[in-house]
Amino acid sequence: MAALVRLVQRVSSSRTFARVAPHFLPAVDRAVHRLTGGRALLSARMLPSVVLTSTGARSGQARRTPLACMPERGTGDDTWVLIGSNFGRPGHPAWTVNLLKHPDAEISWKGHDIPVRARLLRGAEREATWAAVLDFWPPYARYQARIEREIRLFRLERR
Repeated sequence: MAALVRLVQRVSSSRTFARVAPHFLPAVDRAVHRLTGGRALLSARMLPSVVLTSTGARSGQARRTPLACMPERGTGDDTWVLIGSNFGRPGHPAWTVNLLKHPDAEISWKGHDIPVRARLLRGAEREATWAAVLDFWPPYARYQARIEREIRLFRLERR
């Protein structure tokens, strides 16, 4: 099992994966989520995942985005960290802009819809959380190394 995890980590941090995954994985995740009535996500086989429903920063329309997340230990199912890695591509992902403008959102987590409030992490809190994120999924370090921008981290808390 450990060898399989290492293989997945190596593949997921490759430049080819970073080019293909942003176009392929979200579409597959949305389809699987819809077909299973919100009970499953394909990417959840690799990492814990949520479907974030946020409000579009410009459009004001609901935007559904499947995302890997880091559930925070010791909080039950009450807080999650979202990592705006964008697979190591230069720009911030659109969902991070949406959360900055409209922090009240909803996630689908383990088949349950949960209203949440997002908070961008900064300073020492961000640094401590980033260390936990890298311990949780080391390929994020490779994504950060490829880009100039600082990867945004958001803490989601139940409303």
